[in-house]
Amino acid sequence: MPDPPKRVALFVTCLTDQFYPRIGVAVTKILEHFGCTVDFPRAQTCCGQPFFNNGFHPEARALAERMVPIFASYDYVVTPSGSCCAMVREQYHELFAGDAKWEKPTHDLAVRTYEFVEFLDKVLKVDFAQFKLPQPHNVTYHYTCHLRGIGIKDQGVRLLRQIGNVQFKPMEKTDQCCGFGGTFAVKYPAISGAIVQDKVSCIAASGADTLICNDAGCTMNIAGMCHRGGMDVTVKHIAELMADAMGIDVGGW
Repeated sequence: MPDPPKRVALFVTCLTDQFYPRIGVAVTKILEHFGCTVDFPRAQTCCGQPFFNNGFHPEARALAERMVPIFASYDYVVTPSGSCCAMVREQYHELFAGDAKWEKPTHDLAVRTYEFVEFLDKVLKVDFAQFKLPQPHNVTYHYTCHLRGIGIKDQGVRLLRQIGNVQFKPMEKTDQCCGFGGTFAVKYPAISGAIVQDKVSCIAASGADTLICNDAGCTMNIAGMCHRGGMDVTVKHIAELMADAMGIDVGGW
C-alpha cells in the first residue's frame, strides 16, 4: 500500500509572507503534487529570530512559546527560509535550556522542522528529471549562510541539475555571505554594501540570467544591488523555478 499523505504545516516566515507570497504558493502546490496534505496555520507569526539576534531573548522566547503549540499537531513543518529554520533548530534550545516545561516541546518542533529543499531531498526523495522549463535558462546558485549552518549545501544544486532546460553556471565564491545578515545590513551599511557588491560581481561573471536564492533576506539584498547596478538578472527561490518546470500556476502574486 502507498504511504499515507504526510501532514505538513507551511511555516511561511515574515519576509516571504510580506514580500514574496508567490513562494509560499509554489511551495504549497509542489508539496501537494508530491502527495503531502498541506495546511497553513493562520495564527503563525514571527519565530523570534530578529529579537534573538539582537539580544532580546525574553521577547524571542515569548514568540517561541506562541509558535510551538501552533505547529504541535503536524507531522512536519516546512519553511522556504533556511534562516528561520535555523532559528527553530539551532536557537530554540538555548532559549529553553533547563526548562522542564518547554525543553521537550521545543525539541519535538525542531526535529520536525525542515527547510523546503531539505524536505524534498531527505523526506520526499524527489526526482525532478521528469520536469523541464519552457525555455532554457542559465542558472546559478547562492549558498546562503544559514542553509550551510544547518548542513544544507549541494542539495539545491543537485535538484536544479535534474530539471530540463537548466544550464547550471557555477559561481565563484558561491558560499560567501551576501552581506545582509539581518540587522547587520542596517548597523554596518558600508561593510554590507561592499560584501553584496562583491557577490553581484560574481553573479555577473557566471553568465547566468537567473540566480536561485532560498532566503528572502538574501534575495532582497542581492536583488536590490542587481537593480541598482542595472544588472538584468532574475532572482528566484528554487520553488518558483520548480513550479515553472512543473507547469504549476502560482497566481498573480
